[in-house]
Amino acid sequence: MGKIRAVALVVAVGAALGLSATPTSAMPAAPGGTLTRTLTQAIADLPVADEFRAGYERTKFRHWVDADRNGCNTRAEVLLEEAIVPPTVGSGCRLSWGEWDSWYDGRTFDGPAGLDIDHKVPLAEAWDSGASAWSVQERQDYANDLASAFRLGLAELG
Repeated sequence: MGKIRAVALVVAVGAALGLSATPTSAMPAAPGGTLTRTLTQAIADLPVADEFRAGYERTKFRHWVDADRNGCNTRAEVLLEEAIVPPTVGSGCRLSWGEWDSWYDGRTFDGPAGLDIDHKVPLAEAWDSGASAWSVQERQDYANDLASAFRLGLAELG
């Protein structure tokens, strides 16, 4: 992700947090103090650094685990949650039929075989942004996160 896309991501996150680009917003600071700044100033204050992808391998993020031990791995859990027409669930949590909308291009798919589960913040970008220093367990937790706002989404297999 280039510097411009990184700033765009920060702006989007700031907007999601309710920060404004122009009005001043008060944010808690040290006990008894208040820090006042705009989103524009907060972005301007961010350090900018070159990306560092050395050592990245997708396999360093163990994913598609069955964290809740219900027989369905993370991929199947996302497909079940995101289905607009529920799929048939066979033995071993094998999914068939069903219908899904892709968040990325608005297309509709009528079977799970043509879908991939994509991280909204890709694993390589997470690596560049500090996941290279995470433990094996932290990387696994990130790759299988079903709860956060930056969780997994559907994408067509390429």
